[in-house]
Amino acid sequence: MQVKIVLTSQASVATMTVRCVKSGEIRFDDVQKALGGKLTGGLCMKIYIDADACPVKEETYRVAERHKLLVVLVANQWMNTPMSRLIEMKVVSGGFDAADDWIVEAVKPGDIVITADILLADRCIKNGVRVIGTKGEEFTEDNIGSAIAGRDLMQNLRYMGENRGGPAPMDKKARSKFLGTLDQIIQANKRQYPNPK
Repeated sequence: MQVKIVLTSQASVATMTVRCVKSGEIRFDDVQKALGGKLTGGLCMKIYIDADACPVKEETYRVAERHKLLVVLVANQWMNTPMSRLIEMKVVSGGFDAADDWIVEAVKPGDIVITADILLADRCIKNGVRVIGTKGEEFTEDNIGSAIAGRDLMQNLRYMGENRGGPAPMDKKARSKFLGTLDQIIQANKRQYPNPK
């Protein structure tokens, strides 16, 4: 039996689906994975944002638009986003770590994750994904251990009441560093994971 497959473009690239006659409807991403990432059109690399309280969403949108990459915002509740075919909002219901779990399941080598959550960064790195902190630092296999240790230390100090301050606010220098790091990683991923011709 022959199966007819029709690609239908919806409001965003991320919600493109493949409609199979007599087989219902499946997501475009499912077909992308089944074909080993062989579909072209800038869909191979995605940027995932751990979106709750992320201060660099606008900067990410600008860089992604320039490179024609899809940005997926993942959060526990809906938030307003610019009208763009390259921006998708994913609301994940469930427990405290539900959004983190969704990101870890969704990402693949060649994707980029933006997060200030060091434990999420560690999980994504173990999946072979490049991870950028919101202040422009890249989390890697070489530095994630010390980052986790520093996080645990700060938590203990706060628990003992010896550190009541929060993280330093974002400034122009940090935003500039973030933009530079994101662009650098995108260029490196394009060389390492080129789209098939």
